[in-house]
Amino acid sequence: MSEIFSVDGPARLLLLSRDPARIAAQLAGQALALCDAAPLRDDISTDEITPLPIMTHFDEQLGRYPYTGLLVGGARPIGVDAIRQAGINVIVAGKRYGKGSSREHSPMAEKSAGVRLVIAESFERIYRQNADNIGLYTSTDLGLVERLRRGEAIAVDELVAGRDALAAAIVRAGGLLAFGQAELHGGQPAPAPRAAAAAEPPRTLFEKIVRRHLLATPVTPADPGQGDGVFIQADWRFIHEYYTGMAAHLLRGRFGRQPRLADPARIVVFEDHTSYVEESPNHVRMGIVPQVRAMCQAQRDFVRTHGLRQHRTLTEAEAARDAGGNAAGISHAMMTEHYALPGQIVVGTDSHTPHSGALGCVAFGVGTTDMANAFVTGAVRLALPASLRVELAGALPPGVTAKDVVLHLLALPEIRAGAGVGKVFEFVGEAVEAMSIDERATLTNMTAELGGLTGIVAPDQQTLRFLRERRGVAMTLEPWMRSDPDAAYAGRLRVDCAALSPMVAAPGDPGNGVPLAQLRDRPRVDIAYGGSCTAGKREDFDHYHEVLAWALARGLRLPPGVTLYLQYGTTAVRDYCVARGYHRTFAAIGARILQPSCGACANCGPGSSTAPEQITVSAINRNFPGRSGPGSVWLASPPTVMASALAGELLSYAELRARHAP
Repeated sequence: MSEIFSVDGPARLLLLSRDPARIAAQLAGQALALCDAAPLRDDISTDEITPLPIMTHFDEQLGRYPYTGLLVGGARPIGVDAIRQAGINVIVAGKRYGKGSSREHSPMAEKSAGVRLVIAESFERIYRQNADNIGLYTSTDLGLVERLRRGEAIAVDELVAGRDALAAAIVRAGGLLAFGQAELHGGQPAPAPRAAAAAEPPRTLFEKIVRRHLLATPVTPADPGQGDGVFIQADWRFIHEYYTGMAAHLLRGRFGRQPRLADPARIVVFEDHTSYVEESPNHVRMGIVPQVRAMCQAQRDFVRTHGLRQHRTLTEAEAARDAGGNAAGISHAMMTEHYALPGQIVVGTDSHTPHSGALGCVAFGVGTTDMANAFVTGAVRLALPASLRVELAGALPPGVTAKDVVLHLLALPEIRAGAGVGKVFEFVGEAVEAMSIDERATLTNMTAELGGLTGIVAPDQQTLRFLRERRGVAMTLEPWMRSDPDAAYAGRLRVDCAALSPMVAAPGDPGNGVPLAQLRDRPRVDIAYGGSCTAGKREDFDHYHEVLAWALARGLRLPPGVTLYLQYGTTAVRDYCVARGYHRTFAAIGARILQPSCGACANCGPGSSTAPEQITVSAINRNFPGRSGPGSVWLASPPTVMASALAGELLSYAELRARHAP
């Protein structure tokens, strides 16, 4: 049995307490017992482990920065080089560790700083899989803390106990690339044989799609069940500039300078986070704009070397010259607009890859090592998850959107307790059937915040209409493209949509949801932002325009001190808004209109706060500490964001209309 530590004497542990003084004391050399450090910080996000500006690094330099964004008791107690200097090799935290972005930079930064084991009450799926892939050990056994403190040796067998066989094999191999090179032989395994349809048990749509893409390998079961690790063949693999440099670095380290990529025609590369980097307060303040440009160039070099398909976002100058022929925008939104189809498998290096699940495909985020392995093998690792059936019953009231539904789901006690972690969210019901694909994409996109692997909506006539009208694709629904009536689910949630009202989520976490009508003290608004993958679609801009056009007709304008940003998700959305004349309304109200790109949502463009006292109302998907600048962020639906901008305080569109009734 292998030991994970070769250090002499007790391990150096850092218990991530909710008290910043206790963290500082440990970094100074004091050892704390679990009871002394309690309560531990829950919901530590990858944004806090490695804030976005740090992601310009993709090698051992990351080891200087882990936890530099960690917010505890209003303070950030861990500075640059603090983990290395303190000799920390074990991290201990609370529930849902590593939530949020799929960035593999987080476990890579931890490992590069000397951390060899992360212990938490529970982990988010992508973070833990990324840790496995790079050889960083993880455990949910808090009993290890005192054993390690005593200097006891811990066997690898203990650390992988309860993990699926594939995950355990990857951990023992020292990471996914080493495992893949040994077991997958750099090729594409033959599809696994499937039983005759008559012999198939009832399955969910997710299970049917996965079965159709299952790969037979020497190390995975021929007839896998829930919890088993498998490899599947992806129809599409996509990556963006914050991950490509690291992927190329990993591939060169394992396979040499010219690795052979499997089916490169099915790889799509996006430059979607950096078109406004010169206006990103964080990037400018830290002086890292040149590193960002070098990162983009590294991606362009990789694209050129391998002859890959690339979409690049538009700078303002490029947008002025663009005549509508340059398809650009946020990667996962672009996949839905141009590539994904019902029944396919789509994987991307972004946690919001489930966006395309609105079309009835299986779309999920993976880390950089997973993608690097998929580039050379065509195989994507997956532990077969359980599914939750989410029934959205009844009709949504006027003014209530899919964003309000998700904020309601996020606030449910069972979701906050982690009932959705790692699961597939299958959305059904009358409200879903009435939704456009744009609105369904809000549901599936934000399964990342719900903690799920992915979200999916069975394809129907709405799906066919979207494909035909938006993409010119004629498609016929096949009988298998739906869940069987007796399919098994781990749980069922039912929401009475008729009882819903506009929601907001208080700063700090998307799960801090509350019906706006119940919020007595309405905070002022300094910044209002409408955009991002979640809220940069055509129907979102329909909502923005409806509220702002209503306001203009009544002589309303933005109050002093409020800045409004509207950012298109893709060039197709921009062109739609221009064709309908929306841009004139946006300009007349005083909004700044931004070209298609990720932006304030990921703290990489205009719309981010610049001071802690600033308050933002935003239609984005996450409001983790520091994600959109040092200020506080309230999440809301597109109409609520616009109404709040006009009121200068949190307000629903219905409340705004009532306030200005004749």
